[in-house]
Amino acid sequence: MADILVIIPTYNEAENIRAIAAAIFASCPDAHLLFVDDNSPDGTGRQADGMAQTDERVHVLHKRDKQGLGRAYIAGFKWALERRYGYIFEMDADLSHNPTEIPKFIAAAQKADLILGSRYVGGIRIINWPLNRLILSKAASLYVRLVTGLPFTDPTSGYKCFRREVLEAVNLERIRSNGYSFQIEMTHTAWKLGFRIVEVPIIFEERRSGQSKMNATIVREALAMVLRLRFRRQRMQNFDLAREHPAGADR
Repeated sequence: MADILVIIPTYNEAENIRAIAAAIFASCPDAHLLFVDDNSPDGTGRQADGMAQTDERVHVLHKRDKQGLGRAYIAGFKWALERRYGYIFEMDADLSHNPTEIPKFIAAAQKADLILGSRYVGGIRIINWPLNRLILSKAASLYVRLVTGLPFTDPTSGYKCFRREVLEAVNLERIRSNGYSFQIEMTHTAWKLGFRIVEVPIIFEERRSGQSKMNATIVREALAMVLRLRFRRQRMQNFDLAREHPAGADR
């Protein structure tokens, strides 16, 4: 059994999946790849099935309808845990995350539990983004850090590597986010559980083909989730204070 699994959610990514698979296996030949397809109308799932028939490293998990990024990753995480993979990656299908970075993540995971691929640690490394999108992304990162207390430069990053122990400790049934706020909630949950989290620098390149899945609904969900995480943090802090200073204790 391979120890590395790369999970890639897909919806209308038929143009990209062969290229991303080839790049992953060129960088890490022993890795396995799981496509979680949300019943793509462009035939992404059927194409992935064809790849799986000719390469035992490729696996496909079909979902009956479009349920979103978070549900796809949760399904993939459960699939990975059942099969005892040790290092479980999140990666986009559109080649914006460079698979050549995989060995760097694995090296960092020898001393940490969750590795975040950061576009901003030590500088900005983004290719082909307009200035307004860069400003929006930086502002979102600052907002998340200020509201939740997360001490990371890129808390919205979707390029990650979990050691299996992290996913075993997280109650996946209680993860509520479904859009891009899923990335924030997973990192925040691991952080509050006390796992060691480090950032490694990555180069992020805007997708080469297909359309971005970002929309107003996803943005609204992210704003609401960040506030919920703030209240969760406050509740946990109050709980810790109550344990340290129980009612009726000598003062």
